[in-house]
Amino acid sequence: MSKVDQSGQSVSTQRIDADRLFDLRGKVVVVTGGNRGIGLMIAAGLERAGANVTIIGRDGEAGARAVDIMHGRARWVRADLGSEAGVRGAVEQIAEVDPAVSILVNNAAVVTRRPLHETKSEEWDEVLDVNIKAPFYMVREMLPLLEKAATEDDPSRVINIGSIEGLRVSGLEHFPYSSSKAGLHHLTRTMARDLGHRHITVNAIAPGVFPTELTAPSIAKRGQQLQQDTPLRRFGVAKDMVGAVTYLAGCSGSFVTGAVIPVDGGLSLRW
Repeated sequence: MSKVDQSGQSVSTQRIDADRLFDLRGKVVVVTGGNRGIGLMIAAGLERAGANVTIIGRDGEAGARAVDIMHGRARWVRADLGSEAGVRGAVEQIAEVDPAVSILVNNAAVVTRRPLHETKSEEWDEVLDVNIKAPFYMVREMLPLLEKAATEDDPSRVINIGSIEGLRVSGLEHFPYSSSKAGLHHLTRTMARDLGHRHITVNAIAPGVFPTELTAPSIAKRGQQLQQDTPLRRFGVAKDMVGAVTYLAGCSGSFVTGAVIPVDGGLSLRW
């Protein structure tokens, strides 16, 4: 509720409850690639915030471990999101149980590491299929579920997990990966513009270096240098990623859309 003061400015008369800002109790959340790494950090963190979490991934063994880590309080859907049919099948499984979804986190990603002259066309295809086409297909196929949960006061949320590799040129030899993440950031903005009138926000988080299976080769090769290049002089940990996602997913982020937020300790400021 708001009223207009004598200067014509809107003045909120609604009491702000700090706990409510980040309360996700009862929210239905889908996290792609939530069986390991940053995806598992996000899935576990949102579950602890009260959300009902469904994890999508293609590695059944890793999925079972993730559900066990979350004490059986998550649902596991096995699917390969590297194809349009795989995405559609996953969404059909979700819709059978949850006809309305409040939050979609597009986290699944693959990376290749080869010099320019050794990078193959099939590697480009695999990376683009998972890293940018799958998020597009997930939003398209889940649109009825997202719209069903959305209201003007409490929009549904799409949160794409990009990378600072899509914000800067690091010199690492993963040309398809960095290109796909830059594309995902721009897809985030274009979707935000298109879906706002449907009461759906679309934002992206660009992580820096978080110790995971994906970043292990880079950390092994030049971890000390990466820490020195990071203004905060450390790598990311689970609370950093969960805090950013919870901000966008909760009441706190209901008026934020089209943003690409670096969560990187300042690493993206270095060239």
